[in-house]
Parts: sequence; C-alpha cells; structure tokens
Amino acid sequence: MKKKLTHISILTILLIVESCMDYGPKSESDFNYYDSNGLFIVNEGNFMYGNASLSYYDINKKRVENEIFVRANGIKLGDVAQSITVRNGIGYVVVNNSGVIFTIDVNTFKIIDIITGFISPRHIHFVNDNKAYVTDLYGSKIYILNPVTKKISGSIDVSTHNSTEQIAQSGKYVFTNCWSYDNKIFVIDSENDIIIDSITVGIQPNSMVIDKNGKLWVLTDGGYQGNPYGHEIPSLFCINASDFKIEKKIDFELNDSPSKLIINSSLDTLYFINKSIWKISIDAAKLPDVPIIPYKGTTYYGLAVSPENSEIYVADAVDYVQNGKIYRYTAQYVCIDTINAGVCPSNFCFKLK
Repeated sequence: MKKKLTHISILTILLIVESCMDYGPKSESDFNYYDSNGLFIVNEGNFMYGNASLSYYDINKKRVENEIFVRANGIKLGDVAQSITVRNGIGYVVVNNSGVIFTIDVNTFKIIDIITGFISPRHIHFVNDNKAYVTDLYGSKIYILNPVTKKISGSIDVSTHNSTEQIAQSGKYVFTNCWSYDNKIFVIDSENDIIIDSITVGIQPNSMVIDKNGKLWVLTDGGYQGNPYGHEIPSLFCINASDFKIEKKIDFELNDSPSKLIINSSLDTLYFINKSIWKISIDAAKLPDVPIIPYKGTTYYGLAVSPENSEIYVADAVDYVQNGKIYRYTAQYVCIDTINAGVCPSNFCFKLK
C-alpha cells in the first residue's frame, strides 16, 4: 500500500478540486474492520450542500458506523456521493459534483489516493487489473484510468450523446447507458478502447446487468410528462451481448418509474424498484403481479442483494432531506434489521472476507 497522504497534501488537493467546499479538518477516529463482513452505504447528500457521506454496516454484528469517511480522515467526503466499487481491498468512492474519486482502505477507511481530472464522474468499472473506465454525466467522454498509477491515461469520446452512466461487461465488450435525455447503449471494444456500435432502447435507460447466459438487461424509466426528450412506457430489454440484438422487451405501465436494476449472484434473477420492490426471473415473459416487498409510504431509493445468502437491502430516502434508513430482509422477505444511514442513501457495495 502506498504511503498515507498527509493532511496538508490532502487539503491542498481538495482546495484545488472544490475551493468552496468545507472539507475540514475534523477530528479523526481509528477503525479496524479486517475481520468484518460488511456493506458500504453511499449517502448522496443534497446537491451543493456538501453533505455526502459514507456508512459501513457490520453484517454479522448488525452494527452501523455512519460518517466513516470524515471520521477516519478528518475531512468531508464532498458534494453528491455517487457510487462505490471495491477491488483488491481498495474502495473507489466516486463523488459526482466534486469531480473526484477517493480510494480508501476498506478495513480502516483511510484515504490512499485522490484521483482528479473528471467533470462529473458517475461510476467506475474495472476492465482488468490494469484498466478501468469512469463514466461522466457532463464530460462527453469515458475516462480511461490506470488503477496502478491512479492516473487518467486516456478517454473515449461520447460527444454525440454526452452523458454516460452505468457499465456492464461481457467478454471484450463493454456496455454503457446514455441515461440523461437519451435512449442509447454504447458498445465499446475494450481491447482498443473504441465505440463500435450503439443499441437503441427506450427513453432514459437507467440501469443494466449481465445474466448467466451473456444477455444484457436494460431498464428504462420512460421519461416523464413534460420531459423535453419524451414520455413513453418504461420497459425492460433483454439484449444479446454478442450480436447486440434485442431479444425480449417487457413493458410496464405508462406512469411507472422503474429503477435500480440489479441481479443476484447466480445471475438468474433480476430485482428492481418500482415504488415497491420486485423480482423477476430472466426466463419470464411478463412482469410479476405481486411485489416481494410492498410500498409502505416509503421512498425506496437503493437496492442490493447479498451474494452470500440473497438477503435484500433496501434504501429509504424518506423525504430526501432528513437521514435515510436501510431495511435488511431475509431471502424470504422478512425484515430483520433497520439501519440508520445518512442523507439520501442510494448505492451499496459488499465487503466480504
């Protein structure tokens, strides 16, 4: 592991990244979660409030630690935390409006590196140990990142459609969705870092996964009434990841707003939010009639399924202002814990031994 950055160097970099943000310094705490199976919870916070945060839930002990980033490092996380990805013992925390990716030790939560040079980063995807892609809402490019040097080594131009969101990979093909006022999925040849094709789906594809058969599943939200890009029935698309052909399309109702498509560890069952929590087999021809977790006056905003035991974690943003909650369910949909989180909990990442 690289030598820990000093507070002076950290604050210097952060002042360059966002001079108006109140990053710190704050008092620090020491954490030791080397022997813990846990769940990282990304709390977006509110745009321009600088109140994004990171929480850690010890799965076995049913114990949550909130504000772990500021408590471990003495500085705030920044403005609008977007996502976290764990690879080789390092957590990559993408902070959207601050335009930065923090790399942290997943056991101590200490900063390892600070990666800058983005405009509005969204998600990071590791093509392999030596190359990662970072999508961007406003950057008109996909950044190519060297995970070894933690430096941007190049980019893939997407200026014809501007924004990119999630990333899914099947073999050498990498797929990214143009979510913001768009209807395209880009196909990238990851060996040559070029876009080789695009797939037209419904309005605003917001999330994607790859199943056990090498099929790409794409969920569209259909826009909204008055949307300048249009408003249509949301749909779930099944696409052959080898020839890029749409093989199946399952429609929702016009005013539905499905989101947060994820898949289980056996890659045969899809889960998503549509006011309630739903699941559907990859072999299904139509949507289910009954949700697995019904709407209860909640604002479901994030979703995860444990790769160990298929337990379900659901984020509730409440009113998007006060601190949110996470509900933990067994694989049989029995709630076994309620976790207090930060403002607008939205994304998860498991840390398993």
